[in-house]
Amino acid sequence: MMMKNNNRIMKSIERIGNALPHPAALFGIFALITLLFSAIGHWLDWTGVNPATGESIQVINLISKEGLHKILLGMVNNYTGFAPLGIVMVALLGIGIAESSGLIKAAINALLIKAPLNSITFMVVLTGVLSNVASDLGYILIIPMAGVIFHSLGRHPIAGMSAAFAGVSGGFSANLFIGTIDPLLAGLSTEAARIIDPDYYVMPTANYYFMAVSTFVIAIAGTWVTKAFVEPQLGKYTGNVEKEEIKNLTKQEIKGLKWTGFTFLLFMALMAWGLIPDHGFLRGADNMVLHSPVFKGFIAVLFIVAGSCGIIYGYIAGTFKKHDDVISGMNTSFKSLISFLVLVFFAAQFVAWFKWSNLGFLIAVKGADWLQSANLGLIPLVIMFTLLSGFINLFMGSASAKWAIMAPVFIPMFMLLGYSPELSQAVFRIGDSVTNIISPMMSYFALIIVYYQKYDAKAGIGTIMATMLPYTITFYIFWTLLLIVWILLEIPLGPEAGLYYIK
Repeated sequence: MMMKNNNRIMKSIERIGNALPHPAALFGIFALITLLFSAIGHWLDWTGVNPATGESIQVINLISKEGLHKILLGMVNNYTGFAPLGIVMVALLGIGIAESSGLIKAAINALLIKAPLNSITFMVVLTGVLSNVASDLGYILIIPMAGVIFHSLGRHPIAGMSAAFAGVSGGFSANLFIGTIDPLLAGLSTEAARIIDPDYYVMPTANYYFMAVSTFVIAIAGTWVTKAFVEPQLGKYTGNVEKEEIKNLTKQEIKGLKWTGFTFLLFMALMAWGLIPDHGFLRGADNMVLHSPVFKGFIAVLFIVAGSCGIIYGYIAGTFKKHDDVISGMNTSFKSLISFLVLVFFAAQFVAWFKWSNLGFLIAVKGADWLQSANLGLIPLVIMFTLLSGFINLFMGSASAKWAIMAPVFIPMFMLLGYSPELSQAVFRIGDSVTNIISPMMSYFALIIVYYQKYDAKAGIGTIMATMLPYTITFYIFWTLLLIVWILLEIPLGPEAGLYYIK
């Protein structure tokens, strides 16, 4: 009975969401609404105070002479500068070579022939979580590949993509490795902590213990949601997309995979040579591995590695006969981008105008002020702070931008109550992660719609909302409970990162 009720609720959400206009048109409508509210907010003098600088912030009227000029002059740059656009295009060039050569298909066949079937869902979610160390890899490669894998097994491909999306985006902060987000948030936390203690330093490893354990909690929770809710809700796939047949590899395919493996190992050895030694030639200007061009320019690395491996495999396996075949594979990969390119234009304008208007900034500041004034105990404070972070994430997509606003408010507040900056940072990361998968402000939300539409032409924002909401709710409950248990047991959040601030 409960499952039927859940299905009805999810179907209702999907039906209502998909009754909305086309996603591209919807983002255009959101952009126009932003213009309207920017004018209303300006006329009503909606203001707030930037907690980091003490500067007064007011809503900018975009329906004005200056606003009109900014819109007209910025429209092209908003589009071409939209972060996911160039990333997706460059990545697809390399992936297109690998896919057209048959490399991805052969690799999937090799994986599925040997992998225990009952572990596939767990591995998909876990791989999604771990992919965050490589920035955008999960969105570009893991999510669509999960759809192909599930489809090959006779399972609903959207369930596979949803499981991967949950890991990549819903489990954004969790990882077994220190990712690029860790030093970024730690730097902001350090500056905020120094409002109270000028000598305080938050290390990039501040939340490592907690996030490492969270990796497995998210993977297990994501696996359970996929099997218990998402797959029963989606039912059997009845679309007309042909699935990749799972079959034994030919001798040429095996030979191609072996040489591809050697090529991949050669790239790994080259990167290790440039990263591991102190002052290696691939390290960043500050000698930090995480700031190296390998990590910061990972999409370029993905293009080079995927393209090279695809070419090696194609010529050895016989799927490539001449260089025209390689170019043809790249051309084919771009055909899938047509709807994405249209959708991104409107999404980019909406995101830019929302930012220019300061509406998202004021929502964050007012929410933070309200929570600070509530005067709660630690556990209620943790719960409310995660909810607030998750709510604000629906309006501001950038984790660093949100934390730059919230850290100067909540870190001093936590410290004055006797709790460490590392704890407030961990609380924020939970709320910021779990609503990524239902937030239209998330940079790759438009791309996820396009992925879904490959298997269901009618899929829209409602489909994603209905499919991903169980993950958001489950991740929030499990992750928050984990933190509460962590607090009650007084376990350090990371190396030299306790729960309490001692003056």
